[in-house]
Amino acid sequence: MRNQPIRTKALLARLRAGGVLLADGATGTMLQGVGLDAGQAPELWVLEQPDRIRALHQSYVEAGSDLILTCTFGGTHYRLASHGLADRVVEVNRRAAEIAREIAGDKVFVVGDMGPTGQLLQPLGPLTVQEVADAYAEQATGLVEGGVDLLLIETMSDLGEAEAAIAGARRVSTLPIACTFSFDTHGRTMMGLRPETVAQRIGPYVEAVGANCGRDPAEYPGIIRAMRRALKQVSPRTILWAKPNAGLPRIVEDTVAYDATPEQMGQITLELRQAGAQVFGGCCGTTPAHVAAMAEALKSGDEP
Repeated sequence: MRNQPIRTKALLARLRAGGVLLADGATGTMLQGVGLDAGQAPELWVLEQPDRIRALHQSYVEAGSDLILTCTFGGTHYRLASHGLADRVVEVNRRAAEIAREIAGDKVFVVGDMGPTGQLLQPLGPLTVQEVADAYAEQATGLVEGGVDLLLIETMSDLGEAEAAIAGARRVSTLPIACTFSFDTHGRTMMGLRPETVAQRIGPYVEAVGANCGRDPAEYPGIIRAMRRALKQVSPRTILWAKPNAGLPRIVEDTVAYDATPEQMGQITLELRQAGAQVFGGCCGTTPAHVAAMAEALKSGDEP
Protein backbone atom coordinates (compact mmCIF):
# COMPACT_ATOMS: atom_id res chain seq x y z
CA MET A 1 0.00 0.00 0.00
CA ARG A 2 1.47 3.31 -1.14
CA ASN A 3 1.84 6.32 1.17
CA GLN A 4 0.02 9.54 0.32
CA PRO A 5 1.86 11.43 -2.44
CA ILE A 6 2.99 15.03 -1.97
CA ARG A 7 0.11 16.30 -4.14
CA THR A 8 -2.44 14.66 -1.89
CA LYS A 9 -0.91 16.19 1.21
CA ALA A 10 -1.02 19.60 -0.47
CA LEU A 11 -4.67 19.10 -1.39
CA LEU A 12 -5.66 18.22 2.17
CA ALA A 13 -3.61 21.07 3.61
CA ARG A 14 -5.40 23.54 1.35
CA LEU A 15 -8.81 22.31 2.41
CA ARG A 16 -7.91 22.04 6.11
CA ALA A 17 -6.86 25.69 5.95
CA GLY A 18 -10.35 26.62 4.77
CA GLY A 19 -9.59 26.86 1.06
CA VAL A 20 -11.88 25.87 -1.78
CA LEU A 21 -11.40 23.67 -4.83
CA LEU A 22 -13.38 23.55 -8.05
CA ALA A 23 -13.92 20.17 -9.70
CA ASP A 24 -14.96 19.60 -13.29
CA GLY A 25 -18.35 19.06 -14.91
CA ALA A 26 -20.15 16.25 -16.69
CA THR A 27 -18.39 13.36 -18.40
CA GLY A 28 -21.12 11.19 -19.92
CA THR A 29 -23.30 13.95 -21.36
CA MET A 30 -20.26 15.77 -22.73
CA LEU A 31 -18.91 12.65 -24.45
CA GLN A 32 -22.33 11.94 -25.93
CA GLY A 33 -22.11 15.36 -27.49
CA VAL A 34 -19.02 14.31 -29.44
CA GLY A 35 -20.21 10.91 -30.58
CA LEU A 36 -20.56 8.49 -27.68
CA ASP A 37 -23.65 6.42 -28.40
CA ALA A 38 -26.47 6.35 -25.84
CA GLY A 39 -26.01 3.22 -23.77
CA GLN A 40 -22.32 2.94 -24.64
CA ALA A 41 -20.01 2.98 -21.64
CA PRO A 42 -17.73 6.05 -21.47
CA GLU A 43 -15.06 3.71 -20.10
CA LEU A 44 -14.82 2.07 -23.54
CA TRP A 45 -13.42 5.34 -24.87
CA VAL A 46 -10.63 5.19 -22.31
CA LEU A 47 -9.27 2.32 -24.42
CA GLU A 48 -10.65 3.15 -27.87
CA GLN A 49 -10.80 6.97 -28.01
CA PRO A 50 -8.31 8.28 -25.44
CA ASP A 51 -7.81 11.56 -27.30
CA ARG A 52 -11.51 12.38 -26.77
CA ILE A 53 -11.02 11.81 -23.05
CA ARG A 54 -7.90 13.98 -23.01
CA ALA A 55 -9.72 16.76 -24.83
CA LEU A 56 -12.55 16.72 -22.29
CA HIS A 57 -10.14 16.89 -19.35
CA GLN A 58 -8.25 19.71 -21.05
CA SER A 59 -11.44 21.71 -21.59
CA TYR A 60 -12.16 21.63 -17.86
CA VAL A 61 -8.61 22.55 -16.89
CA GLU A 62 -8.83 25.54 -19.22
CA ALA A 63 -12.20 26.47 -17.67
CA GLY A 64 -10.59 26.68 -14.22
CA SER A 65 -11.02 23.25 -12.60
CA ASP A 66 -8.66 22.46 -9.75
CA LEU A 67 -9.78 18.82 -9.78
CA ILE A 68 -10.59 16.55 -12.73
CA LEU A 69 -12.41 13.24 -12.35
CA THR A 70 -11.28 10.09 -14.12
CA CYS A 71 -13.61 8.60 -16.73
CA THR A 72 -14.43 5.63 -14.49
CA PHE A 73 -17.88 6.27 -13.02
CA GLY A 74 -18.96 2.82 -14.25
CA GLY A 75 -15.60 1.22 -13.58
CA THR A 76 -16.58 -1.57 -11.21
CA HIS A 77 -16.61 -5.18 -12.32
CA TYR A 78 -20.42 -5.22 -12.27
CA ARG A 79 -20.84 -2.37 -14.75
CA LEU A 80 -17.91 -3.21 -17.00
CA ALA A 81 -19.09 -6.82 -17.33
CA SER A 82 -22.03 -5.74 -19.48
CA HIS A 83 -19.58 -4.19 -21.97
CA GLY A 84 -17.19 -7.12 -22.19
CA LEU A 85 -14.58 -5.62 -19.89
CA ALA A 86 -15.06 -7.69 -16.74
CA ASP A 87 -11.51 -9.03 -16.92
CA ARG A 88 -9.95 -5.61 -17.56
CA VAL A 89 -11.14 -3.64 -14.53
CA VAL A 90 -7.70 -2.72 -13.19
CA GLU A 91 -6.42 -1.92 -16.69
CA VAL A 92 -9.34 0.38 -17.55
CA ASN A 93 -9.15 2.27 -14.27
CA ARG A 94 -5.37 2.56 -14.37
CA ARG A 95 -5.42 3.84 -17.93
CA ALA A 96 -8.16 6.38 -17.17
CA ALA A 97 -6.14 7.70 -14.25
CA GLU A 98 -3.00 7.91 -16.39
CA ILE A 99 -4.86 9.90 -19.07
CA ALA A 100 -6.21 12.34 -16.47
CA ARG A 101 -2.77 12.64 -14.92
CA GLU A 102 -1.23 13.50 -18.32
CA ILE A 103 -3.55 16.50 -18.62
CA ALA A 104 -3.49 17.52 -14.95
CA GLY A 105 0.27 17.60 -14.57
CA ASP A 106 1.31 18.71 -11.11
CA LYS A 107 -0.93 21.78 -10.85
CA VAL A 108 -4.34 20.12 -11.06
CA PHE A 109 -5.50 17.26 -8.83
CA VAL A 110 -6.87 13.98 -10.17
CA VAL A 111 -9.89 12.33 -8.55
CA GLY A 112 -10.48 8.61 -8.97
CA ASP A 113 -14.21 8.42 -9.72
CA MET A 114 -16.21 5.41 -8.51
CA GLY A 115 -19.97 5.22 -9.09
CA PRO A 116 -22.54 2.71 -7.82
CA THR A 117 -22.51 -0.92 -8.91
CA GLY A 118 -26.05 -0.60 -10.27
CA GLN A 119 -27.21 -3.54 -8.14
CA LEU A 120 -28.75 -3.83 -4.69
CA LEU A 121 -27.31 -5.54 -1.65
CA GLN A 122 -28.96 -8.52 -0.02
CA PRO A 123 -31.73 -9.02 1.00
CA LEU A 124 -33.12 -6.59 -1.60
CA GLY A 125 -30.69 -7.66 -4.32
CA PRO A 126 -28.05 -10.24 -5.22
CA LEU A 127 -24.84 -8.71 -3.82
CA THR A 128 -23.21 -9.36 -0.47
CA VAL A 129 -21.27 -6.71 1.41
CA GLN A 130 -18.06 -8.66 0.77
CA GLU A 131 -18.69 -8.77 -2.98
CA VAL A 132 -19.27 -5.02 -3.09
CA ALA A 133 -16.13 -4.31 -1.05
CA ASP A 134 -14.11 -6.58 -3.33
CA ALA A 135 -15.40 -4.76 -6.42
CA TYR A 136 -14.39 -1.33 -5.12
CA ALA A 137 -11.02 -2.63 -3.92
CA GLU A 138 -10.35 -3.88 -7.45
CA GLN A 139 -11.38 -0.57 -9.01
CA ALA A 140 -9.42 1.50 -6.50
CA THR A 141 -6.32 -0.61 -7.19
CA GLY A 142 -6.30 0.51 -10.82
CA LEU A 143 -6.97 4.14 -9.96
CA VAL A 144 -4.17 4.27 -7.40
CA GLU A 145 -1.74 2.59 -9.80
CA GLY A 146 -2.64 5.25 -12.37
CA GLY A 147 -1.70 8.11 -10.04
CA VAL A 148 -4.91 9.65 -8.63
CA ASP A 149 -4.67 12.03 -5.69
CA LEU A 150 -7.89 11.06 -3.93
CA LEU A 151 -10.87 8.76 -4.40
CA LEU A 152 -14.50 9.78 -4.88
CA ILE A 153 -17.37 7.37 -4.27
CA GLU A 154 -20.36 9.16 -5.76
CA THR A 155 -24.07 8.99 -6.60
CA MET A 156 -24.71 6.66 -3.68
CA SER A 157 -28.22 5.98 -2.43
CA ASP A 158 -27.68 3.13 0.05
CA LEU A 159 -25.62 3.25 3.24
CA GLY A 160 -24.64 -0.40 2.95
CA GLU A 161 -23.15 0.02 -0.51
CA ALA A 162 -21.34 3.21 0.48
CA GLU A 163 -19.88 1.64 3.62
CA ALA A 164 -18.74 -1.43 1.67
CA ALA A 165 -17.20 0.78 -1.03
CA ILE A 166 -15.27 2.76 1.59
CA ALA A 167 -14.05 -0.44 3.24
CA GLY A 168 -12.91 -1.85 -0.09
CA ALA A 169 -11.05 1.31 -1.05
CA ARG A 170 -9.39 1.57 2.37
CA ARG A 171 -8.14 -2.00 1.96
CA VAL A 172 -5.89 -1.04 -0.95
CA SER A 173 -5.14 2.67 -0.45
CA THR A 174 -4.30 5.31 2.12
CA LEU A 175 -5.59 8.09 -0.14
CA PRO A 176 -8.34 10.36 1.20
CA ILE A 177 -11.88 9.40 0.26
CA ALA A 178 -14.87 11.59 -0.53
CA CYS A 179 -18.34 10.05 -0.59
CA THR A 180 -21.38 11.79 -2.05
CA PHE A 181 -25.03 10.76 -2.26
CA SER A 182 -27.78 11.68 -4.70
CA PHE A 183 -30.84 13.22 -3.01
CA ASP A 184 -33.18 12.96 -5.97
CA THR A 185 -36.39 11.74 -4.30
CA HIS A 186 -38.11 14.60 -2.45
CA GLY A 187 -34.94 15.52 -0.56
CA ARG A 188 -33.98 11.92 0.12
CA THR A 189 -31.95 9.30 -1.69
CA MET A 190 -33.71 6.55 -3.63
CA MET A 191 -33.35 4.40 -0.50
CA GLY A 192 -34.95 7.06 1.70
CA LEU A 193 -31.88 8.60 3.34
CA ARG A 194 -31.85 12.22 4.46
CA PRO A 195 -28.74 14.43 4.21
CA GLU A 196 -28.42 14.50 8.00
CA THR A 197 -28.36 10.70 8.20
CA VAL A 198 -25.70 10.43 5.53
CA ALA A 199 -23.50 13.02 7.23
CA GLN A 200 -23.81 11.33 10.62
CA ARG A 201 -23.20 7.80 9.35
CA ILE A 202 -20.60 8.40 6.64
CA GLY A 203 -18.93 11.68 7.67
CA PRO A 204 -16.71 10.25 10.43
CA TYR A 205 -15.16 7.67 8.06
CA VAL A 206 -14.19 9.84 5.09
CA GLU A 207 -12.32 13.06 4.45
CA ALA A 208 -15.25 14.62 2.58
CA VAL A 209 -18.98 13.96 2.33
CA GLY A 210 -21.66 15.63 0.27
CA ALA A 211 -24.13 15.45 -2.59
CA ASN A 212 -24.00 15.06 -6.33
CA CYS A 213 -26.40 14.66 -9.25
CA GLY A 214 -29.98 15.06 -7.98
CA ARG A 215 -32.55 17.39 -9.48
CA ASP A 216 -32.69 21.16 -9.04
CA PRO A 217 -29.32 22.73 -8.06
CA ALA A 218 -31.29 25.25 -6.00
CA GLU A 219 -31.94 22.41 -3.53
CA TYR A 220 -28.24 22.00 -2.82
CA PRO A 221 -27.55 24.84 -0.36
CA GLY A 222 -30.20 23.38 1.96
CA ILE A 223 -28.70 19.91 1.65
CA ILE A 224 -25.23 21.20 2.47
CA ARG A 225 -26.49 23.24 5.43
CA ALA A 226 -28.23 20.15 6.83
CA MET A 227 -25.07 18.11 6.47
CA ARG A 228 -22.98 20.83 8.06
CA ARG A 229 -25.24 20.93 11.12
CA ALA A 230 -25.06 17.15 11.46
CA LEU A 231 -21.28 17.05 11.05
CA LYS A 232 -20.75 19.57 13.85
CA GLN A 233 -21.99 16.89 16.25
CA VAL A 234 -20.00 13.92 14.96
CA SER A 235 -17.14 14.96 12.68
CA PRO A 236 -16.55 18.73 12.37
CA ARG A 237 -13.33 18.31 10.35
CA THR A 238 -15.06 16.47 7.50
CA ILE A 239 -15.13 18.57 4.32
CA LEU A 240 -18.36 19.23 2.42
CA TRP A 241 -18.53 18.46 -1.31
CA ALA A 242 -21.27 19.71 -3.67
CA LYS A 243 -21.65 18.65 -7.31
CA PRO A 244 -25.19 19.33 -8.63
CA ASN A 245 -26.59 18.71 -12.08
CA ALA A 246 -26.98 21.72 -14.37
CA GLY A 247 -30.71 21.57 -13.75
CA LEU A 248 -33.04 19.02 -15.30
CA PRO A 249 -32.83 17.61 -18.83
CA ARG A 250 -35.41 18.43 -21.48
CA ILE A 251 -35.72 17.71 -25.18
CA VAL A 252 -34.99 20.68 -27.47
CA GLU A 253 -35.12 19.98 -31.21
CA ASP A 254 -34.32 16.29 -30.74
CA THR A 255 -31.40 16.96 -28.42
CA VAL A 256 -31.15 16.85 -24.63
CA ALA A 257 -30.55 20.21 -22.96
CA TYR A 258 -30.18 21.09 -19.28
CA ASP A 259 -31.98 24.16 -18.01
CA ALA A 260 -29.44 25.76 -15.64
CA THR A 261 -27.38 28.49 -17.30
CA PRO A 262 -23.71 29.10 -16.50
CA GLU A 263 -24.73 32.25 -14.62
CA GLN A 264 -27.18 30.29 -12.49
CA MET A 265 -24.56 27.66 -11.67
CA GLY A 266 -22.18 30.46 -10.70
CA GLN A 267 -24.76 31.90 -8.32
CA ILE A 268 -25.50 28.48 -6.82
CA THR A 269 -21.78 28.01 -6.24
CA LEU A 270 -21.66 31.19 -4.15
CA GLU A 271 -24.67 30.00 -2.15
CA LEU A 272 -23.01 26.64 -1.61
CA ARG A 273 -19.87 28.36 -0.37
CA GLN A 274 -21.94 30.32 2.11
CA ALA A 275 -23.62 27.07 3.20
CA GLY A 276 -20.23 25.57 4.07
CA ALA A 277 -19.10 23.60 1.01
CA GLN A 278 -15.41 23.68 0.10
CA VAL A 279 -15.36 21.48 -3.00
CA PHE A 280 -17.64 22.34 -5.92
CA GLY A 281 -18.34 20.90 -9.33
CA GLY A 282 -21.09 19.94 -11.71
CA CYS A 283 -22.74 16.66 -12.61
CA CYS A 284 -24.98 15.83 -15.61
CA GLY A 285 -25.33 18.61 -18.15
CA THR A 286 -22.51 20.73 -16.72
CA THR A 287 -20.23 22.04 -19.46
CA PRO A 288 -16.89 23.87 -19.42
CA ALA A 289 -18.88 27.10 -19.80
CA HIS A 290 -20.71 26.31 -16.55
CA VAL A 291 -17.43 25.48 -14.83
CA ALA A 292 -15.85 28.72 -16.04
CA ALA A 293 -18.77 30.67 -14.55
CA MET A 294 -18.37 28.78 -11.28
CA ALA A 295 -14.65 29.56 -11.23
CA GLU A 296 -15.36 33.24 -11.79
CA ALA A 297 -17.99 33.24 -9.05
CA LEU A 298 -15.58 31.72 -6.56
CA LYS A 299 -12.90 34.20 -7.55
CA SER A 300 -15.22 37.18 -7.17
CA GLY A 301 -16.53 35.80 -3.88
CA ASP A 302 -13.01 35.84 -2.44
CA GLU A 303 -12.34 39.40 -3.51
CA PRO A 304 -12.79 42.21 -0.94
